[in-house]
Amino acid sequence: MMASSWARAARMTLRELVTIFVTILGLLAVTFLIARVMPVDPVLAVVGDNARPDVYEKARQELGLDKPLIVQFWIYLTKVAQGDFGKSILTSNPVVADIKRVFPATLELATLGTLIGICLGIPLGVLAATKQGRWPDQIARFVGLFGYSIPVFWLGLMGLLLFYAKLGWVSGPGRIDVSYQDFVQPITGVLLLDCALQGEWDAFRNAVSHLVLPSAVLGLFSTAYISRMTRSFMINELQQHYVITARVKGLSEGRVVWGHALRNAVVPLLTVIALSYANLLEGSVLTETVFAWPGLGRYITNSLLNADMNAVLGGTVVVGLVFVGINLLSDVLARIFDPRAR
Repeated sequence: MMASSWARAARMTLRELVTIFVTILGLLAVTFLIARVMPVDPVLAVVGDNARPDVYEKARQELGLDKPLIVQFWIYLTKVAQGDFGKSILTSNPVVADIKRVFPATLELATLGTLIGICLGIPLGVLAATKQGRWPDQIARFVGLFGYSIPVFWLGLMGLLLFYAKLGWVSGPGRIDVSYQDFVQPITGVLLLDCALQGEWDAFRNAVSHLVLPSAVLGLFSTAYISRMTRSFMINELQQHYVITARVKGLSEGRVVWGHALRNAVVPLLTVIALSYANLLEGSVLTETVFAWPGLGRYITNSLLNADMNAVLGGTVVVGLVFVGINLLSDVLARIFDPRAR
């Protein structure tokens, strides 16, 4: 029995590793083909529009674009495996160095937005499921509809107009005021954490003031998604026989809902939260643009507008790897919390 369990676990692990490998290989193939079909000549991006034909041809050979497509793809794979995405035309830095610089800002913003979604979305979804058709349920539906329907750029601009320009409750665009930038040395890249580690509490408060509004915008969309899915999962769980049995035994409604039904809804909720987090990590382009937030989304957007394909492809690959990693993490957590998954 023990041997068969280990063999089954080994087969599952091997199957998952193969799936991850194929997914990453497909991601790299798609990004490689995108670079080839985009109406941008990478050679001209390097040498300029007025380069002589011999200079153009030499650069083309150095970039490996004179080789067969399959050879170019193999070169691309070997470079990516070594963490080499080339140099950014826009910044003249290695793309990996640029991503290391901008990704913590996106990570900070998306993490806080997801935490807002968890803290508001789960209670709202549970309350809506237990009060179907009543005013808490209507509020949850309105939040979900509002979060899905409102354009993020409009909401961000209106937030800046009201809370920054009119009321002055929060700071404006950017990650921190210019006067505080030299006070905080980058350690982890996560600004709030770096401020706390160095004891720069004035800079910490200033960074929080900049972070509140964009994270609230992302938190609204996360809340809408998580609350809607929580409501759906809880309605399904509250109709199960074990809930009826618990109520017949005389357990309090709070214990039935929060201690039993929600506990069994945790596993699918983990997947929902993971997907929400991944979506915020890669989908905060408009938010970062509106708030001039120096994150990965804004970096990819600026690179695309300037035909910096190395940076665009490098950022795209990183986003894809984040999705794969978060999905893998959600599967691991599901097995930890649900014995049936094991």
